[in-house]
Amino acid sequence: MTELKTDVSTAVADFSSANETNRSTAIGSYAQAIARALEASGVDSARIFQQVGIPANLPNDPLTRLPTATITKLYRTCVEVTNNPYFGLSVAGFMQLSHFHAVGYALAASGTLMDFCRRLERYLQLVSQVANASLSEVDGKVLLRFEHLVEVSGETEDAFFGFLVQSMRQLYTPEFNPLRVEFCRSMPPEGDEPHAALFRAPMSFSQSAGLFVFDKADLLQSLPGACPEIAQASDSIVINYLTRLEKSDVITGVTLKIIEFLPDGDCTRDKVARALCMSPTTLQFKLSQRGTSFQQLLDETRKELACSYISQATRPITEITFLLGFSDTSNFTRAFKRWTGLSPSNFRQHKAGSRQWR
Repeated sequence: MTELKTDVSTAVADFSSANETNRSTAIGSYAQAIARALEASGVDSARIFQQVGIPANLPNDPLTRLPTATITKLYRTCVEVTNNPYFGLSVAGFMQLSHFHAVGYALAASGTLMDFCRRLERYLQLVSQVANASLSEVDGKVLLRFEHLVEVSGETEDAFFGFLVQSMRQLYTPEFNPLRVEFCRSMPPEGDEPHAALFRAPMSFSQSAGLFVFDKADLLQSLPGACPEIAQASDSIVINYLTRLEKSDVITGVTLKIIEFLPDGDCTRDKVARALCMSPTTLQFKLSQRGTSFQQLLDETRKELACSYISQATRPITEITFLLGFSDTSNFTRAFKRWTGLSPSNFRQHKAGSRQWR
């Protein structure tokens, strides 16, 4: 498998002092939406950005970062100059998936909204480091929870939550609504009418975590714009960026090396450990601290790649077999049935049928 390479700048904008290098950050291109919301309100965004200390025309590069405190300061200024306590919701209307680079393209090419949510769970840290996302299911409902790691402004939560639900409607149907939304932020003193108009769901404020509750049936519907090839290529780019952004994240590093070594048919724990400049014992210990193992990551990565490859109708099963490091198609077929309950050919037929009846 040809390694996907990107020619990107490694320069990272430094907005914090030397003793604050570990502060949480968000992708810098997010500021483009804030600038557009300011301009729509009749405010010179360049002047406000200069006042807060943010350079104009931040590049759409995920390694150009803005500290959380800087974004909070920017939002505070925006609310003041626009006299709009719902400015965060206004920003949501100007946010685009492309503002989040490869993460946005992966989300847009997802096969279902469930895939969308799973990608968000895996890749949120490239977009923003203010929270961890987790996905769970109960009684036919899907819960997408955001546990905040640092304190953020209410406008930050409004903008991101508004962006998520509007993106889901754009990819699926304008009539799509969550079953419930919970916010960490307190209810604005002016009331929640703009929130109710946007989210069209029961809401609660001042909660311990942010939360979306969805009907699982909605999230499993095939999306018209699904493209497995684009989704997979974008996934690879995201993983590369995550490795560069979070060099200490052993799970991301191991997953990247597994993807790189699988086509050679020689993807072992020892080889991955050497590539990461550590002993197999150290690698095993670091993975155990994260609640996983090399074999578990190998199995999970193979499964995700297999489902992505099989969804690409032009890829022969024999090619997929060797891309995933299996010695023959019978071994791959047995593994695929264990993962999905279907043979590769039946899985492909099911996917083709779903696309036909969209």
